[in-house]
Amino acid sequence: MNFLTQRFLYRIGLSMLLQIVITSVTFGQWAAMIPGDFPDPTVILVDGTYFAVGTSSEWGPHFPIYMSTDLQNWEQQGFVFSEPPAWAASSFWAPEYFYHDGVYYVYYSAKRKSDGVSCIGVATSRFPDRDFVDRGIVVAYGSESIDAFVVKEDDRLFMTWKAYGLDERPIEILGSELSSDGLRLIGEPFSLLQDTAKVGIEGQSFLKHNGYYYMFYAAGNCCGLHCDYHVQAVRSRTLKGPYERVGTDVLLGENEDWKCMGHGTFVKSAEDKIFYLLHGYSKTGNVYTGREGLLAQLDWSASGEPIFTFIQPENKRRYQKQDVALKASTSNGRFWQWDFRYAAPQFTYRPEGLWLTGTSAEDNRAGIALTIRPLRKAYQAIAAIDLTNSSVGALKGLVIYGDKDRAVGVGILEDKAIFWRMEKGVRRTIGESTLPKYAKEATLRLVLDEDGHCSAFTKTASTWTEIESLVPEDQAYDLPPWDRSPRPGLHFSGSTEEHAVFRAFEVVN
Repeated sequence: MNFLTQRFLYRIGLSMLLQIVITSVTFGQWAAMIPGDFPDPTVILVDGTYFAVGTSSEWGPHFPIYMSTDLQNWEQQGFVFSEPPAWAASSFWAPEYFYHDGVYYVYYSAKRKSDGVSCIGVATSRFPDRDFVDRGIVVAYGSESIDAFVVKEDDRLFMTWKAYGLDERPIEILGSELSSDGLRLIGEPFSLLQDTAKVGIEGQSFLKHNGYYYMFYAAGNCCGLHCDYHVQAVRSRTLKGPYERVGTDVLLGENEDWKCMGHGTFVKSAEDKIFYLLHGYSKTGNVYTGREGLLAQLDWSASGEPIFTFIQPENKRRYQKQDVALKASTSNGRFWQWDFRYAAPQFTYRPEGLWLTGTSAEDNRAGIALTIRPLRKAYQAIAAIDLTNSSVGALKGLVIYGDKDRAVGVGILEDKAIFWRMEKGVRRTIGESTLPKYAKEATLRLVLDEDGHCSAFTKTASTWTEIESLVPEDQAYDLPPWDRSPRPGLHFSGSTEEHAVFRAFEVVN
């Protein structure tokens, strides 16, 4: 057997093995209640329907909104903001629902444009899932004010939040009286709980039970491979304290499938059961699927200690395929997000598919990534590109995008299929192949495996061919930022006069 024959058989075997691996790992990661990156969730019940909002960090549009009738099955409805509020620059974290006097409030954290200080803003609407209007900054205190939670005591409102940068004091949870319209502080801030152990405390939420105020909060490191987040509680006879520890040291933290649980809010069901919607990392997906939406039920011991029961999805769902319709006649799955700091995509749906163009910041060499949230660590993204209607001189294809310095992709440029990745702010070609002459369409596949390694393929007729890479097969790609998962999506890099046309896009989990 000569070398070429061996190489051919190797490629066929690799392709078959890839299909087996992708199929088998589909059955390796359990679904969350709200799957994919959905940190710091907040939840509210409105006329029998639950609504939840989660952190979006540096992805725009900001703060995804989900809806459910049973806390088990959730569908995205939209976003709180389609454009960032005028005062806010980045770090869109920790939304919090509140309903008062016929108005729905979403308090949120973001960094102020003028100085980079984290502040708490608020948006209001007559509806829980749409038409939110930003009302500006509510809390600007110290070097960071994040994680808002509003407590109603009789007819008075109190804002609570996490703060640090206050003299030499440790991180602490503060409170202050809030105006009756919920838009400004009217009292002097007071301390509720200090992080004297210096482990990190945040994400507080409050419940009243048997004459006590219970404050539940997350302790430890929230994010990344070395997280140790967990839920603790304290209680007091009065809102202003003093508070004492109650319950076990770790009320929620880790189980067989999930770890680093915390930062959630409570909702009472129609059956008067109390549920806690929080986030955690999958032990399989970890930083590649991010902090996902989880659910626990709260009960009380005879002495008033909180006891949580972790709730699994009723059918322990497994992940399959995310198929995003791109043509004008269909409308499913169109909740794209992108790195709003460095890219401004422009896209339209037409009968032939999605037309994509836009602008990138000068220091963004990665280009535009129009992404969706992955549901598991290992997956393959597939796209069909209309070469006849796409600009020849633009790079267009697929990407797995963490940020402008953490990305890998495969795309078509002129008559080449280019496999690339970002290295120190530069887009470097790590493999390429030549397209068939007069090709009118190109189908590409980008694969992320369980070890964090990426592979790229082109398709001719019914045959997939791998693009040989300069990156060793045992080398993982540095894709996840510290606080969010990398995402697969469509990619475009070109001038504003150029565009790409995509006929199909799917992610097979």
